Amino acid sequence: MYVSVVGGESCSDEIYEMAREVGRRIADMGAVLVTGGRGGVMEAACRGAKERNGTTIGILPSDSREEGNEYLDYVLVTGMGYARNVMVVLNGDVVIAIDGHHGTLSEIAFALEYGKKVYGLLSWEVGITNFNSVDDLFRELAKDTE
Repeated sequence: MYVSVVGGESCSDEIYEMAREVGRRIADMGAVLVTGGRGGVMEAACRGAKERNGTTIGILPSDSREEGNEYLDYVLVTGMGYARNVMVVLNGDVVIAIDGHHGTLSEIAFALEYGKKVYGLLSWEVGITNFNSVDDLFRELAKDTE
């Protein structure tokens, strides 16, 4: 299973720690983590996954691998700017949106357009199931992926 995690390149310490725990749980599931590969939520999720020996993929908006965070196993450059958001969500079997700004909103919209199941964690209220805790999110995810 591949899980795409989307969220802002900058975030509060609280959101960073939640995203880090999401990354850990994804690794514990044996799933591959896919992100946009940069800072904030993306870095935190990758960091958490690496703490549990998970596999991480970053799909960068630029043409420079150096822009990827230090917790990536595989770095894919696109030179596509925000258009890369489509690639991030298409490569997940499910999508978890954590907090986020307008880029995250676009990723949620693309994921829904492509028929992906989207789970929110303190994210946009746009017709997705949104959770206030990592535990609640992963209880629901476990039910849906049985």
